[in-house]
Amino acid sequence: MFIHQGKTRTSKHNLQIASLLSFVAGIVNVAGFLAVAKLTTNVTGHFAFFVDEVFKLKFWEGFIYFLYIFFFFLGSFSSSFLVEVISRKNENYVYIIPTSIECLILILIAVFGGDLVIENPNLIAFSLLFAMGLQNSLVTRISNATVRTTHLTGLFTDLGIELSQLFFYREDETRKKLITSVKLRLTIISFFFIGGIIGGIFYSGIGLHVLLIGSASLILGIIYDNIKLKINLLRKKYRH
Repeated sequence: MFIHQGKTRTSKHNLQIASLLSFVAGIVNVAGFLAVAKLTTNVTGHFAFFVDEVFKLKFWEGFIYFLYIFFFFLGSFSSSFLVEVISRKNENYVYIIPTSIECLILILIAVFGGDLVIENPNLIAFSLLFAMGLQNSLVTRISNATVRTTHLTGLFTDLGIELSQLFFYREDETRKKLITSVKLRLTIISFFFIGGIIGGIFYSGIGLHVLLIGSASLILGIIYDNIKLKINLLRKKYRH
C-alpha cells in the first residue's frame, strides 16, 4: 500500500491506499467544517474568498484566507521534502514520518480542539489543512500522481471523461485501463463519502474526538504495511 513504488506498484496497492486516505480525508473534511465552518481538505474555495476579501479592502480577512492556502502548501512541501530526505537512506520507510506527523496533528486537534474552537478556531483550520497537504503530497508521490484523496473536483472530472470514453474505445487493453481507472475514482469518492458520513454522525456525539478514528486508521495502515514489509524481507532472506 505505502511501501510499493514505481514498477512494483499495482492497481491493488492504489486501491488500498485510496480507500484508507480518502476515508481519513472524508472524516477531516466534515469534522473540520462542523467545528470551524471552514474547508479543511482543499484550498479552491479559500482562494476565491481571499480574492474577494482583498477586493473589499479587508486585508486582514484576506490574509487569513491566504494562510489557509499557505498551510496546505506548507504541508505538501514538507511531505515532499521529507520523502526526498528519507528515500536517500531507506526507500521502504519514506511514508512513515509524513504519515506519523499527520496522525499526531489529528490526535492533538482531537484532544485540544474543544478549547481551540472557542479560543483560536483558525489554528484548527491551519493544522488540518497542513495535515491534508502532507497526505495529498505523499499519496501523489507514492502513486505517481495516480491517486488524489483530499478533494473531489478533479476526481469527478476524470470520472466523467473516462466513463464517456468507455462508449468509444473498444480495444481490450484500453478498456481494461479505463475500467481500472474508473474503479479507482469510484473507490476514492465512495470512501471519502463514507468517511464524511462517519465524521458527521460521530461529531454530533463526540465532537472533534472523531478525528481519533482517522488517526487510528492511519496507524493501522502503517502497522499493516510494516508487517507486510517484514514478511517480504523474511521471504527473500530464506530464498537465498
